[in-house]
Amino acid sequence: MAHKIVFLDRESLDAKVKPFSFPHEYIEHESTWTPEDVVARLQGASIAIINKVPMREAALAQLPDLKLIAVAATGTDVVDKAAAKARGITVVNIRNYAFNTVPEHVIALIFALRRAIVPYANSVRRGDWAKSTQFCYFDYPIHDIAGSTLGIVGYGALGKSIAKRAEALGMKVIAYDVFPQDGLVDFETILTESDVITLHAPLTPETKNMIGREQLAKMKRHAILINTARGGLVDEEALAEALKAGTIGGAGFDVVVNEPPKAGNVLCDLDLPNLIVTPHVAWASKEAMQILSDQLVDNIEAFVAGKPQNVVEA
Repeated sequence: MAHKIVFLDRESLDAKVKPFSFPHEYIEHESTWTPEDVVARLQGASIAIINKVPMREAALAQLPDLKLIAVAATGTDVVDKAAAKARGITVVNIRNYAFNTVPEHVIALIFALRRAIVPYANSVRRGDWAKSTQFCYFDYPIHDIAGSTLGIVGYGALGKSIAKRAEALGMKVIAYDVFPQDGLVDFETILTESDVITLHAPLTPETKNMIGREQLAKMKRHAILINTARGGLVDEEALAEALKAGTIGGAGFDVVVNEPPKAGNVLCDLDLPNLIVTPHVAWASKEAMQILSDQLVDNIEAFVAGKPQNVVEA
């Protein structure tokens, strides 16, 4: 049997897709925006490859030939997994590929925010240094990284990789996870004792807006909040208010609730020296994307061989 494989958002993966070894027809679409296009493009397909294209119950009901949804990412909240399971559709994802790229992005955000690198660079570009009466000026507070406390929310592979890098920089690391592990602290301790908090939890009904007004109010006034996981983990309106009011010291976000933010976004629209927003690229080093792409093909090969791997349960 020849499988029909359709990649619905190929432009989301800047890497080579190695050839499949089994009989197949392979079709790529740079992007797919509407549910109608999802259904039309997957007619007759047994395997769908997606990154951020939503696969909801209404679409799945119109795709009787679909057997596998191969997600080119770790997060699978774009897939209605219960509906897929009910129709006998297997969902697989990518795991443990971002072991360098995400931790390095987190550390970069910590450096940029703790040392005010972006506002100082912008200040020089505006000509402020040329106007200074001294050889330097102190418009933006600078804090050392060594000796500060990093609170990690979500202590899986990524959290542990970040911890190793932070400890090498002289940071004290504390961590929280919903799954019990030795040496972890509670969420309250993370909020009250951390100079930097970095989020690495999945987006679920339980974790949605896990950082809101109440939690922001418990953080240190100079503390920094970093989110490279999912935008929905944080109440963005509450964060914007906290940043403007000086309730916390700053934020570095690589994710927002709706991506891309075509209708605007409260964080993307803010112009503050202590806020950095990057366009969901923490995962996207060239090296990591190639690892992801290779694992994507391996997942599909394993499924076709009758030995599915990296299966996501409903």
